[in-house]
Amino acid sequence: MAEEPQQSPKKWTESQVSTWLKSIGVKEQYVKKLFEEEVDGQILLTLDEDFLKSKICMKSGPAHLIITKRDELLNPQQKSQDKKKPTCGKKTDLEQKNNQKSVQCLPTTSEAPSAQVPVRDQGVLKERQTAQKQSMLTSKEDCKPRPFDQEGINYIYVKHRVLQPESGAFNLTSPCHEFKSFAVAAELDRTRLQAKFAKEVLKFATGCMNIRSNGTIHFGVMDSKEDAGYVHGEIIGIPVKEKDIYVDALDYIERSFSSDKEHVRQCVRPPRFIEVMDQESTEKMYVVEVDIVPLISIVKSKVYAVRLPNFKESANKVEFEKEVILRRVGSKTEPVSNKDLSDFYQRVKDRDAQREEAEKNQFLISPESCQDLGRKLTMLVTNGTKLMEKEKWFIFVTNKFKPDDLCNIDWLLNMNILCVFDFDPDSKISGLCSKYLQHHAANMHSLQSYRTSSDTSIKEFTSNLHLFEQTSWIFCNGRSEFKGNETPCDEMTWIKTKMTFLRESVSLICKQILPKGVFQVIFLLTSPVEKPLLHTFYEFFTDMEGHEDIICICESQENFQKWKSFAEGSCGTETVNNFSVVGMKMSHVNATVQKIQPVKACVSKHLPVFVKGICLLETNKEEQLGSLEILTVNHCDETSKDFIDEEKANIEQQFYRGGRVTWLNFWLAEHKYVGEVIERDAYHDVSKLLNDVLKCNADQTPVTCINIYHHPGSGGSTVARKLLWNNRKDLRCAVVRPSYSASVVAQHAVDLREYEEKDPQRCLPVLLLIEDSDKEYLDDLKNELEVAINSKGIQCGTPCFILLSCRRSHNPEKKCKESALQNVSVTHELSAGEKRKFAGKQQVLEEQYEPKFMMTFVLMTKGFNEGYVQQFVEHLLQDIDHHSVVTRLIHYVALLNTYVQNSFISQSHCEAFLALTMYMERFRQHEFKRSLSDQAKLVLLHLRDDRTHIESIRIIHPLVAKEILQQLLGNQQTQSSLAMKLLCEDELFEHRFGREEYLSFLRALFIRRSRISKGDEYDSSFSPLIEHVCENEKSPDKAIELLKEAFEHFHKDPFFAQQLARLHYTYEKFEDAKYWAETAAKQLPNNSYILDTKGQVYRKWFQAKCKAIDDEMIPKTAQNTADAVETALKALEYFQECERAADADMENVNSSGYFSEVEVGCSLLKLISSLQVFTNRTNGRSECMKYLLTDYIPEEIEDAWKPFHGRLKSLHKTLHNALEWISEDLSYFQTDISEAEEKVPESPEEKIRYPLKWLAKKSSEYGKYFSEGFSAALLQPGLSIPTNPSPLQKCMIICHLGGGNITSILSKLTYQKDAICYLEKILSLYPSNPIKAKFGQRDIVNYIMAHITLNCLSPQAPKVAPLKDLQALCYQFPADKKCLPSAQMLLTMLFWPEDNDTDHEKETKYEIIQSAVEHMEKGYWTKMKDIPQRKRRLKTHFFLGSGSGLDKFVHKTKFERVMKVFSVSEKRMKWFSGEAWKKPEIARTLKCVSGWTEDGVVYLEGPQKKKFSILPLHVPSVPHSNENITFYLGFSFRGPVAYNIVVKK
Repeated sequence: MAEEPQQSPKKWTESQVSTWLKSIGVKEQYVKKLFEEEVDGQILLTLDEDFLKSKICMKSGPAHLIITKRDELLNPQQKSQDKKKPTCGKKTDLEQKNNQKSVQCLPTTSEAPSAQVPVRDQGVLKERQTAQKQSMLTSKEDCKPRPFDQEGINYIYVKHRVLQPESGAFNLTSPCHEFKSFAVAAELDRTRLQAKFAKEVLKFATGCMNIRSNGTIHFGVMDSKEDAGYVHGEIIGIPVKEKDIYVDALDYIERSFSSDKEHVRQCVRPPRFIEVMDQESTEKMYVVEVDIVPLISIVKSKVYAVRLPNFKESANKVEFEKEVILRRVGSKTEPVSNKDLSDFYQRVKDRDAQREEAEKNQFLISPESCQDLGRKLTMLVTNGTKLMEKEKWFIFVTNKFKPDDLCNIDWLLNMNILCVFDFDPDSKISGLCSKYLQHHAANMHSLQSYRTSSDTSIKEFTSNLHLFEQTSWIFCNGRSEFKGNETPCDEMTWIKTKMTFLRESVSLICKQILPKGVFQVIFLLTSPVEKPLLHTFYEFFTDMEGHEDIICICESQENFQKWKSFAEGSCGTETVNNFSVVGMKMSHVNATVQKIQPVKACVSKHLPVFVKGICLLETNKEEQLGSLEILTVNHCDETSKDFIDEEKANIEQQFYRGGRVTWLNFWLAEHKYVGEVIERDAYHDVSKLLNDVLKCNADQTPVTCINIYHHPGSGGSTVARKLLWNNRKDLRCAVVRPSYSASVVAQHAVDLREYEEKDPQRCLPVLLLIEDSDKEYLDDLKNELEVAINSKGIQCGTPCFILLSCRRSHNPEKKCKESALQNVSVTHELSAGEKRKFAGKQQVLEEQYEPKFMMTFVLMTKGFNEGYVQQFVEHLLQDIDHHSVVTRLIHYVALLNTYVQNSFISQSHCEAFLALTMYMERFRQHEFKRSLSDQAKLVLLHLRDDRTHIESIRIIHPLVAKEILQQLLGNQQTQSSLAMKLLCEDELFEHRFGREEYLSFLRALFIRRSRISKGDEYDSSFSPLIEHVCENEKSPDKAIELLKEAFEHFHKDPFFAQQLARLHYTYEKFEDAKYWAETAAKQLPNNSYILDTKGQVYRKWFQAKCKAIDDEMIPKTAQNTADAVETALKALEYFQECERAADADMENVNSSGYFSEVEVGCSLLKLISSLQVFTNRTNGRSECMKYLLTDYIPEEIEDAWKPFHGRLKSLHKTLHNALEWISEDLSYFQTDISEAEEKVPESPEEKIRYPLKWLAKKSSEYGKYFSEGFSAALLQPGLSIPTNPSPLQKCMIICHLGGGNITSILSKLTYQKDAICYLEKILSLYPSNPIKAKFGQRDIVNYIMAHITLNCLSPQAPKVAPLKDLQALCYQFPADKKCLPSAQMLLTMLFWPEDNDTDHEKETKYEIIQSAVEHMEKGYWTKMKDIPQRKRRLKTHFFLGSGSGLDKFVHKTKFERVMKVFSVSEKRMKWFSGEAWKKPEIARTLKCVSGWTEDGVVYLEGPQKKKFSILPLHVPSVPHSNENITFYLGFSFRGPVAYNIVVKK
């Protein structure tokens, strides 16, 4: 960087300003413009952005840069203060720096709309700018002139490159050169321009002809004598408006030569126009060149004299100078003086002889020796090895293909092509794309498709574009057959409009998607090269930081010439020649590359079919089913013999070291290249389950799940994949790829099942392997598949899909016991039979490999015995260098692998961390492995991502990782200090490739809680690392420090703040907890989970304050409790905020606010009622009630609680509302969906385990506080109500007795102790004539529900009212939407027609029911939000029984005893499959109703006026055709539902 001038900027001259502008990276064109506008220091201080943009025509980027840097100059103090910012500011300083850099390098020349630069791209742009600066510094490179006097040469010059200095003649046939900048002349009018041009050409031509030398005169090339500020020979170019001006200028020959005009015409070639490439400009510039060829046959014994044309301004016309004989002297053309004239004539003969000799020698040059292009191509494509890498990605850049070449592209079809930059607009109609699509699926994109917004992560971007799954075909210059706005354009328009997009897409691929070394770029130049293609090379060369992974293949020497002339400037002639294969026909390329590919080209793949044959699976069809990795009958048969010989030992060794099993492992074993893969006992168990599923029987469900639960690293995945491998010839097998939605996978699975089959009824079942997915995803997938089968009308009992789920678990045997018909366990312990197999295998392997190279297998043989693992690790770490950077890396990997399932660190991260700069890209992998210590080589396993093929490392086994972590840390170091170091490793944190995965692992390390449902050992309150630091290291403060540091590093992420709040309140640091909860809520004010945390802070604070008061053992007064009351009220306020946010959130269910509100409310009531003022008086309890329910305030508390009275008096109502909300919510949806399996993104703090029991208890407690001593008296047998209580008190007594809401009432059926006695007491508290009493809607509901419940428990009870009375009460319910859902459910139950009703009565009742159902349906969808139904399963309260009156309502608890032996999921399976309904005790009790199905809708037989559709609870049980059916009827908050639908025979 140029030094900034030392004096004050105000005194700078124009040239000092220019120097400063260059030093901050402003482009030459703007520097020049500001110099011309005479901008000195004083003017610089007054400039603003508007002036620079409007007057100097600058783009926003550089204008902003100049002003920012100018302001920094003026205010250096500010700068030094910024440097002293505290550590938390480090990040922002860096960001500021990045921001400034990114502004500097926004594209300033393209007229395309300049994209906003996403934050994450700023680092990329910064690097790019450095690279561009470096290339600018080295850009004044030499370049060769266009090949002399050759026709049809496609050549190009690059601006600022330098031609060799002007030369004289040295062997007559090598041309001498003369340069003319011609910048001023090029702008002249036609006449002046032609005169000037002709004068220079004819002067030079005469000089050359007279000395018999070839020569070229170049216009648009700088001559330093004339052009200050440029290098001599520097290519600049001139604008050429009309080429014929220059061509016609040579007509002056006839007027300038008095004789031999024809000779001159023959020797002076027509002008050539060579285009000048300029990265910075969109204006077309040329170098105009004229070649002079004085062949001896023309010029022999002649001397030429010329009269040069000259435009005389005074006469305003062209005049001719006097005749003169000219000759070349050195690098100049000079007239022959009179004294030299005779000598000049005498030497004509000598010159002729020399010329003749030179012309003869010219044709005697020996031909070039032929290169071995086949070997060269092989070495380039394989990086110097024998075979191409199987996982290497390729990017092709190509232009128009010739039809002959299209017949020879088999070599392309076998490559992993990430994307193709195609400059042929017709490619999809008649070019490479059309041919490729015949064999592969590809996605069509434009350059704009590769623009990313700042809020799109790279992971989202690649998955949206399906990169890594299907080739992305990028049409770089329009697409002729496309109806969208993508028209081809000429070169200059392309540079103006598309150049920026190209730059962005190349940068995105090279800087963020693929790390260096995992891909190669191949330029396939099959037709003449145009500028955009050259720009593409420049972009790749810059972003890949060199040429190591770039190859150019070009058959035509002419096409290559233009390419070469451009590429030489970036990397030199020798390098260009080294990475280019020129002159090889496409058919030869095709044959050569196929020979070195690991798989054979165009191999057919086969699938089994229903009639026991096979069918062809086309590759493009396979790729369209991108969410499935399909296992074919002849899988891996395409592997080449050379590849097997080369790689089989590595493949086997990788597996026995702990790598995941691959299909090639099975294939090699099957073909006896290696020994068998051992079958664990679990394999036979799971095979048996599969065979049972495949036996067709009428009860068989179309979609079945088989679960393999396995200890991490115990071989569960091997068992699952072995099952697929062995069944691939009889079933259609596939592995579900992660990151696809269940709906897409289901669609692809259905397509796979029906592929090449005629009849959907007669297809082979599909066996799908789903690995490490949660229960929710499996349920979704099962649901989607069931719906799909349903719509196709597959007959019952046909097995269609078997979902084989393979999941980690720390207790697989327990899972197996839960459901022996569905689950299989794989553990670390081996059975006796397995031990024998493993020991035998170990002996065989030890003959081939050293034990240390098959560690995991050896550990497995020992059943991962703890002592053995410990001993093994101890031995391994014996001589490790604790201070080396590689050991630090092992530390970090061990920490991540111990705490985060499936974690790894990408190789690219490791290289950045070990500061390896891979100069020799071709040997990159070896370089990385060589840099590892011996210990690291043994414990680190190298993995490749199945999808992206990007390499990463992890420790060979999670148990080994855990042991390494313990032993490496020893007693000196703690895990917290290691985690802190890992957080602060900026090389890892800021590294771009694989950044999202790395940050997600790091985030999980600090935030993710353990969940048994996710395969963890236990459920935790914090992340296991944080719990370890708090409990094992006994250091909550360190845990807090860790989370604070993480909060800063993760850009003040609110979820880290939430964890900090939770951690602080757990250790009773409430002030800090409040600060962090508020910090989180500020960023996410509408997140109900964060608002819940805020409420929990105050709830725990309130509990702590109450405990402190209790501990003091002093009487409670309004004064000493005021603080606690205020805290409780704040907690209530935040829980209500949480409730509002949860209700507004349409995608999540979070009811924790209501539960917590009730908990805090009840605790607050307890505190109030224990105040001295209320406990010391005889009527203290009623005083307390009076205070809470009326305007009365005792004077003892009046002042101390002044701010709270209003809120405390509304406590009764708010608690009542919360309890009602919970009751209604629990009435709508099932609560037995196994809690452990449910997963919300952030789960609430206090999860209520048994909500129904909890609600009954809390409602009773609430009632107790508001019903004085009455309820106590009532609960003692034989006591009646003392005095006449008020209606409100009665209400509260009912609540205390358990009659306050329908959930509490119905819970009496589950928890039956004294239930009948309680229910009778509840009913006795209601008026004896309820119809006249006119009580509220909720009271009527509770009253009726109490009768129905009592009748279920004791049908003969005298207190039970007759059905008619209850029906009469129902007429008091409002008829509009104000009617409660519970009231509407009662309408559907109580008015269900009896068998002995008349037709008219039935019809009237159906009308009441159907009207209620319409309202219920609307209410249900409001409650349901946008949440999948399987997450909130509808709850059925009663079934229609065979009795009459109230006896016809059968509560589901009646069946619970029958089904008690099964787990929740098995129970659900048995209900759905219809097995449960066949049990005689259930069939006897329930009434079977009739109906029919029409287009998949169930209708009830009975109603005449309007069809009554009934919701089927299990959709797959609905027949596909229109049938007469019978079913059982259930009553829910959504209306009546149909169970056990059976087609009438």
